[in-house]
Amino acid sequence: MAVRLFEGKDHAAAYLQYRITPHEIVSTVMKYMKKKTPNQFDLAVDVGCGSGQGTIPLAPFFTKVVGTDVSPAQLEMALTNSNPPNVSYRQCPAEELPFAPGEVDLVTAMTAAHWFDSQKFLLEADRVLRPGGCLALLSYTMDMELEYGDISNTLNDICKEFYAALLPFRDPHIGLSSMKIYSDMFDSCEYLDKEWNECVWVKRIMPLTGYIGMVETFSSYEILRIKDPAEAERLSNDIRSKLLSAMKVSSPDTEVTVVVKYFYLLARKP
Repeated sequence: MAVRLFEGKDHAAAYLQYRITPHEIVSTVMKYMKKKTPNQFDLAVDVGCGSGQGTIPLAPFFTKVVGTDVSPAQLEMALTNSNPPNVSYRQCPAEELPFAPGEVDLVTAMTAAHWFDSQKFLLEADRVLRPGGCLALLSYTMDMELEYGDISNTLNDICKEFYAALLPFRDPHIGLSSMKIYSDMFDSCEYLDKEWNECVWVKRIMPLTGYIGMVETFSSYEILRIKDPAEAERLSNDIRSKLLSAMKVSSPDTEVTVVVKYFYLLARKP
Protein backbone atom coordinates (compact mmCIF):
# COMPACT_ATOMS: atom_id res chain seq x y z
CA MET A 1 0.00 0.00 0.00
CA ALA A 2 1.23 3.51 -0.81
CA VAL A 3 1.99 5.97 1.99
CA ARG A 4 1.18 9.70 1.67
CA LEU A 5 3.44 12.14 3.50
CA PHE A 6 5.21 15.44 2.71
CA GLU A 7 1.94 17.15 1.77
CA GLY A 8 1.98 20.21 4.06
CA LYS A 9 3.01 23.50 2.43
CA ASP A 10 5.63 24.32 5.08
CA HIS A 11 7.16 20.87 4.75
CA ALA A 12 7.15 21.12 0.96
CA ALA A 13 8.92 24.50 1.18
CA ALA A 14 11.58 23.02 3.50
CA TYR A 15 11.97 20.10 1.10
CA LEU A 16 12.71 22.53 -1.73
CA GLN A 17 15.16 24.52 0.40
CA TYR A 18 17.15 21.75 2.05
CA ARG A 19 17.02 18.52 0.07
CA ILE A 20 20.11 18.01 -2.08
CA THR A 21 20.23 17.20 -5.79
CA PRO A 22 22.09 13.92 -6.43
CA HIS A 23 23.91 14.99 -9.60
CA GLU A 24 26.45 12.19 -9.21
CA ILE A 25 23.74 9.52 -9.24
CA VAL A 26 21.91 11.16 -12.15
CA SER A 27 25.20 10.99 -14.05
CA THR A 28 25.46 7.28 -13.24
CA VAL A 29 21.89 6.72 -14.49
CA MET A 30 22.63 8.49 -17.76
CA LYS A 31 25.84 6.53 -18.33
CA TYR A 32 23.85 3.35 -17.79
CA MET A 33 21.21 4.46 -20.31
CA LYS A 34 23.74 5.52 -22.92
CA LYS A 35 25.43 2.14 -22.63
CA LYS A 36 22.25 0.07 -22.62
CA THR A 37 19.92 2.03 -24.88
CA PRO A 38 21.69 4.74 -26.92
CA ASN A 39 19.74 7.35 -28.87
CA GLN A 40 16.47 6.82 -27.01
CA PHE A 41 16.05 9.94 -24.90
CA ASP A 42 12.62 11.29 -25.72
CA LEU A 43 10.69 11.12 -22.43
CA ALA A 44 11.82 10.75 -18.80
CA VAL A 45 9.33 10.53 -15.94
CA ASP A 46 10.46 11.34 -12.40
CA VAL A 47 7.92 9.72 -10.08
CA GLY A 48 7.40 11.14 -6.59
CA CYS A 49 9.33 14.18 -7.79
CA GLY A 50 8.64 16.32 -4.73
CA SER A 51 9.86 19.84 -5.41
CA GLY A 52 11.84 18.78 -8.49
CA GLN A 53 15.40 18.26 -7.18
CA GLY A 54 15.84 15.15 -9.30
CA THR A 55 13.59 16.21 -12.17
CA ILE A 56 15.45 19.26 -13.44
CA PRO A 57 18.88 17.55 -13.78
CA LEU A 58 17.33 15.18 -16.34
CA ALA A 59 16.35 18.06 -18.63
CA PRO A 60 19.64 18.31 -20.61
CA PHE A 61 19.39 14.65 -21.64
CA PHE A 62 15.77 14.29 -22.78
CA THR A 63 13.40 15.96 -25.21
CA LYS A 64 10.77 16.05 -22.47
CA VAL A 65 10.86 15.46 -18.70
CA VAL A 66 7.73 15.08 -16.58
CA GLY A 67 7.79 15.10 -12.80
CA THR A 68 4.82 13.44 -11.10
CA ASP A 69 3.74 13.60 -7.48
CA VAL A 70 0.60 12.88 -5.49
CA SER A 71 1.08 16.03 -3.38
CA PRO A 72 -0.26 19.37 -4.70
CA ALA A 73 1.92 21.24 -2.17
CA GLN A 74 5.10 19.59 -3.47
CA LEU A 75 4.16 20.33 -7.08
CA GLU A 76 3.40 23.94 -6.18
CA MET A 77 6.95 24.23 -4.83
CA ALA A 78 8.34 22.52 -7.95
CA LEU A 79 6.72 25.18 -10.11
CA THR A 80 8.63 27.90 -8.22
CA ASN A 81 11.91 26.50 -9.60
CA SER A 82 13.60 27.93 -12.65
CA ASN A 83 12.34 25.02 -14.73
CA PRO A 84 13.76 24.46 -18.22
CA PRO A 85 11.14 24.68 -20.99
CA ASN A 86 11.11 20.90 -21.51
CA VAL A 87 10.19 20.18 -17.86
CA SER A 88 6.57 19.90 -16.72
CA TYR A 89 4.70 18.40 -13.77
CA ARG A 90 1.60 16.24 -13.31
CA GLN A 91 -0.32 15.29 -10.19
CA CYS A 92 -0.98 11.55 -9.92
CA PRO A 93 -0.24 8.50 -7.77
CA ALA A 94 2.94 6.58 -8.53
CA GLU A 95 0.83 3.53 -9.29
CA GLU A 96 -1.33 5.32 -11.91
CA LEU A 97 0.94 7.17 -14.32
CA PRO A 98 -0.76 9.23 -17.08
CA PHE A 99 1.24 7.81 -19.97
CA ALA A 100 0.49 5.38 -22.77
CA PRO A 101 1.96 1.88 -22.82
CA GLY A 102 5.55 1.94 -24.07
CA GLU A 103 5.72 5.75 -24.16
CA VAL A 104 8.51 6.38 -21.63
CA ASP A 105 12.27 5.97 -22.04
CA LEU A 106 13.26 6.39 -18.38
CA VAL A 107 11.25 6.02 -15.18
CA THR A 108 13.04 7.36 -12.11
CA ALA A 109 12.12 7.79 -8.46
CA MET A 110 14.59 9.67 -6.30
CA THR A 111 14.17 9.23 -2.54
CA ALA A 112 10.51 8.38 -3.05
CA ALA A 113 9.93 4.76 -4.10
CA HIS A 114 9.89 3.49 -0.49
CA TRP A 115 6.53 5.26 -0.08
CA PHE A 116 4.96 3.57 -3.12
CA ASP A 117 2.99 0.35 -3.33
CA SER A 118 6.06 -1.50 -4.60
CA GLN A 119 4.44 -4.23 -6.66
CA LYS A 120 1.81 -1.97 -8.24
CA PHE A 121 4.46 0.63 -9.05
CA LEU A 122 6.78 -1.93 -10.70
CA LEU A 123 3.88 -3.14 -12.85
CA GLU A 124 2.99 0.43 -13.79
CA ALA A 125 6.61 1.29 -14.63
CA ASP A 126 6.76 -1.80 -16.82
CA ARG A 127 3.55 -0.74 -18.56
CA VAL A 128 4.75 2.74 -19.52
CA LEU A 129 8.37 1.84 -20.35
CA ARG A 130 9.17 1.11 -23.96
CA PRO A 131 11.16 -2.03 -24.82
CA GLY A 132 14.75 -1.14 -23.90
CA GLY A 133 13.59 1.60 -21.54
CA CYS A 134 15.21 1.94 -18.13
CA LEU A 135 14.10 2.05 -14.52
CA ALA A 136 16.22 3.92 -11.95
CA LEU A 137 15.31 3.99 -8.25
CA LEU A 138 17.59 5.67 -5.74
CA SER A 139 17.59 6.87 -2.16
CA TYR A 140 19.92 7.37 0.79
CA THR A 141 20.26 6.24 4.38
CA MET A 142 19.23 8.43 7.29
CA ASP A 143 22.59 8.31 9.06
CA MET A 144 24.35 11.20 7.32
CA GLU A 145 27.76 12.16 8.67
CA LEU A 146 29.58 15.46 9.09
CA GLU A 147 33.20 16.32 8.33
CA TYR A 148 34.80 19.32 10.03
CA GLY A 149 38.51 19.59 10.77
CA ASP A 150 39.74 16.93 13.18
CA ILE A 151 36.53 16.67 15.22
CA SER A 152 34.36 14.77 12.75
CA ASN A 153 33.96 11.80 15.07
CA THR A 154 32.77 14.05 17.89
CA LEU A 155 30.23 15.70 15.60
CA ASN A 156 28.98 12.37 14.35
CA ASP A 157 28.38 11.15 17.89
CA ILE A 158 26.10 14.18 18.31
CA CYS A 159 24.42 13.43 14.98
CA LYS A 160 23.72 9.90 16.20
CA GLU A 161 21.87 11.43 19.17
CA PHE A 162 19.70 13.30 16.65
CA TYR A 163 18.88 10.15 14.69
CA ALA A 164 18.28 8.09 17.84
CA ALA A 165 15.78 10.65 19.13
CA LEU A 166 13.88 10.45 15.83
CA LEU A 167 13.92 6.67 15.55
CA PRO A 168 10.66 6.12 17.52
CA PHE A 169 8.89 8.38 15.00
CA ARG A 170 9.96 6.52 11.87
CA ASP A 171 7.03 5.20 9.90
CA PRO A 172 6.75 1.43 10.52
CA HIS A 173 6.44 0.98 6.76
CA ILE A 174 10.13 1.78 6.27
CA GLY A 175 11.43 0.29 9.53
CA LEU A 176 15.03 0.90 10.54
CA SER A 177 16.16 1.46 6.96
CA SER A 178 14.40 1.94 3.64
CA MET A 179 17.24 0.07 1.87
CA LYS A 180 15.45 -3.24 2.50
CA ILE A 181 12.46 -2.00 0.51
CA TYR A 182 14.70 -1.17 -2.44
CA SER A 183 16.62 -4.44 -2.31
CA ASP A 184 13.29 -6.30 -2.25
CA MET A 185 12.18 -4.30 -5.30
CA PHE A 186 15.44 -5.22 -7.01
CA ASP A 187 14.82 -8.90 -6.28
CA SER A 188 11.21 -8.76 -7.49
CA CYS A 189 12.03 -6.80 -10.67
CA GLU A 190 11.78 -9.40 -13.44
CA TYR A 191 14.19 -7.66 -15.82
CA LEU A 192 17.32 -9.76 -16.23
CA ASP A 193 19.54 -6.77 -17.08
CA LYS A 194 19.74 -4.97 -13.72
CA GLU A 195 22.26 -3.55 -11.26
CA TRP A 196 22.23 -2.92 -7.50
CA ASN A 197 24.66 -0.66 -5.63
CA GLU A 198 24.15 -0.07 -1.92
CA CYS A 199 26.99 2.33 -1.19
CA VAL A 200 27.71 5.51 -3.13
CA TRP A 201 29.06 8.40 -1.05
CA VAL A 202 27.92 11.90 -1.97
CA LYS A 203 29.44 14.94 -0.24
CA ARG A 204 28.06 18.47 -0.04
CA ILE A 205 29.51 21.54 1.65
CA MET A 206 26.74 23.52 3.33
CA PRO A 207 26.07 25.69 6.38
CA LEU A 208 25.33 23.80 9.58
CA THR A 209 21.80 25.21 9.30
CA GLY A 210 21.50 23.35 5.99
CA TYR A 211 22.31 20.04 7.67
CA ILE A 212 19.80 20.68 10.47
CA GLY A 213 17.21 21.75 7.91
CA MET A 214 17.77 18.61 5.86
CA VAL A 215 17.19 16.35 8.87
CA GLU A 216 14.08 18.37 9.67
CA THR A 217 12.65 17.36 6.26
CA PHE A 218 12.79 13.67 7.22
CA SER A 219 9.41 12.02 7.72
CA SER A 220 10.33 11.03 11.29
CA TYR A 221 11.02 14.65 12.25
CA GLU A 222 7.81 15.80 10.57
CA ILE A 223 5.82 13.21 12.53
CA LEU A 224 7.44 14.44 15.76
CA ARG A 225 6.77 18.07 14.81
CA ILE A 226 3.10 17.37 14.20
CA LYS A 227 2.80 15.40 17.45
CA ASP A 228 4.80 17.76 19.67
CA PRO A 229 6.04 20.98 17.99
CA ALA A 230 7.79 22.22 21.14
CA GLU A 231 9.74 18.98 21.54
CA ALA A 232 10.75 18.99 17.88
CA GLU A 233 12.06 22.55 18.19
CA ARG A 234 13.83 21.72 21.47
CA LEU A 235 15.55 18.72 19.85
CA SER A 236 16.78 20.73 16.86
CA ASN A 237 18.03 23.55 19.07
CA ASP A 238 19.78 21.13 21.42
CA ILE A 239 21.59 19.33 18.59
CA ARG A 240 22.53 22.65 16.95
CA SER A 241 23.94 23.97 20.24
CA LYS A 242 25.95 20.80 20.86
CA LEU A 243 27.41 20.87 17.34
CA LEU A 244 28.34 24.54 17.57
CA SER A 245 29.95 23.98 20.96
CA ALA A 246 32.01 21.07 19.66
CA MET A 247 33.05 23.13 16.63
CA LYS A 248 33.95 26.07 18.92
CA VAL A 249 32.03 28.50 16.72
CA SER A 250 28.97 30.65 17.33
CA SER A 251 27.50 31.00 13.84
CA PRO A 252 25.15 28.27 12.58
CA ASP A 253 26.11 29.41 9.08
CA THR A 254 29.58 27.88 9.58
CA GLU A 255 30.15 25.43 6.74
CA VAL A 256 30.50 21.69 7.22
CA THR A 257 30.78 18.80 4.79
CA VAL A 258 27.72 16.56 4.84
CA VAL A 259 28.38 12.97 3.74
CA VAL A 260 25.36 11.04 2.44
CA LYS A 261 25.26 7.32 1.64
CA TYR A 262 23.17 6.66 -1.46
CA PHE A 263 22.03 3.35 -2.93
CA TYR A 264 20.33 2.62 -6.24
CA LEU A 265 18.65 0.11 -8.50
CA LEU A 266 19.06 0.26 -12.29
CA ALA A 267 17.22 -2.03 -14.69
CA ARG A 268 16.59 -2.28 -18.46
CA LYS A 269 13.33 -3.58 -19.85
CA PRO A 270 13.85 -6.31 -22.48
